[in-house]
Amino acid sequence: MYKRILDNLNCAILLFDRDLILTYINTSGEILLADSANHLVGHSADELFKFSDTALLINLKQSLAMAEPLVDRALSVTRATHNATINFSATPILIGDQVNEILLELQQIDNHLRISKEEQLLAQHNTARLFVRGLAHEIKNPLGGLRGAAQLLDLELEDPELKEYTQIIIAESDRLQALMDKMLGPNKLPNKKTINIHEVLERVRHLVHAESSTALKIINDYDPSIPNIYADKDQLIQAILNIARNAMQAMDGKGELIFKTRIHRHMNVGRKRYKLAVKCDIIDNGPGIAASMLNQIFYPMITGRAEGTGLGLSIAQSLINQHNGLIECKSEPGHTVFSIYLPMEGQ
Repeated sequence: MYKRILDNLNCAILLFDRDLILTYINTSGEILLADSANHLVGHSADELFKFSDTALLINLKQSLAMAEPLVDRALSVTRATHNATINFSATPILIGDQVNEILLELQQIDNHLRISKEEQLLAQHNTARLFVRGLAHEIKNPLGGLRGAAQLLDLELEDPELKEYTQIIIAESDRLQALMDKMLGPNKLPNKKTINIHEVLERVRHLVHAESSTALKIINDYDPSIPNIYADKDQLIQAILNIARNAMQAMDGKGELIFKTRIHRHMNVGRKRYKLAVKCDIIDNGPGIAASMLNQIFYPMITGRAEGTGLGLSIAQSLINQHNGLIECKSEPGHTVFSIYLPMEGQ
C-alpha cells in the first residue's frame, strides 16, 4: 500500500542506505532520472549524480554526517538525455543514535513552470478561439445578405458584361465564406475509434513525401511498444499534416523532417494530470521560429509567410484539444520541435 502511495507522488523519492547506495526509488524518481528502478537500485549516489550539481552530493553527505535534515533549492540534475532543476530535501532516518537510511526528496520545479505555461497556452488559445468565432459569425451574416443580393441582381441583368461583375461578387463572397468556416475551426465532434498512432504518422509521411521534392529527407523514429489509442484518425491526420506542411514550407522543401513517438509519463494538460500520454514530435532543421512569434503561432491569422493564412496551427491545436491533448513548440535556428501530447487515460 505504501509503495502505491509513493508511486503516485509528484516528487521523486529516493531511499539510500548508510553507505549511500540506492535501495528504493518511486515512479517520479524513475522519470526524473530517466531510467528504471531495476537499473538504478544498487548504484551509489556518486554514480547517480556524478554529472549533476555538486551541491547535491555535498548536501546529501553533509546530512548523513550530521544526522540532520537539510534542504536546498534550484539545484541541477543532469542525466544522459535531459536536465532538470529541482528543490532538494534530505531526511536521515535514525535507529537509536545512528543513521540507518537517508530519505531524499527531489521536487522538479521546472515542471511546475511547464504546467503554468500549458495552462496559459490553453487559456490564450480558448480566448482567441472565442474571439475569432464571434468575429466570424458577425462577418458571415452580412456576407450572406451580400451574396443573396448579388444573385438576385444577376437574375435581373441581361448584359453579359454586367453579369460578369455580379459573378465576381458571388465568387468572392464564397471565398470569404470558406475562410470564415476555416477560422471557426472544427465544426464536429471527433469520431473516436481504436487506432494505431503510427498508421496516422505513416499516412502523413506519404502525403508530405508526395508533395515535397527529393531534397527533403523524412526520418521515422517510432516506439513500436506504444499501444493503440482512442481517437479520430482523420482529425489527427489533419492536425499532424498541418504541422508537417508548415515545417516543409519553412525549409523550402529541402532539409530533414523527423517523425518521433515516445510514451510520456505523468503528463499535465492544464489542471488535469494523466498517468500516460503518447508524445509525437515533428522535428525539422529549418531556420526556426522567431522568439517574438513563438508564443503567438497558435493564434488564428498569425503567420511568418506572406502567402500563409495563419490558420493551420490554430486548427491543429483545436483538433488536438478535442482529444484532451496539447501541442507545444520549441524552436531555435536549425532545430524546431512541435510536440503533440495525446493522453491515454480512459482509452
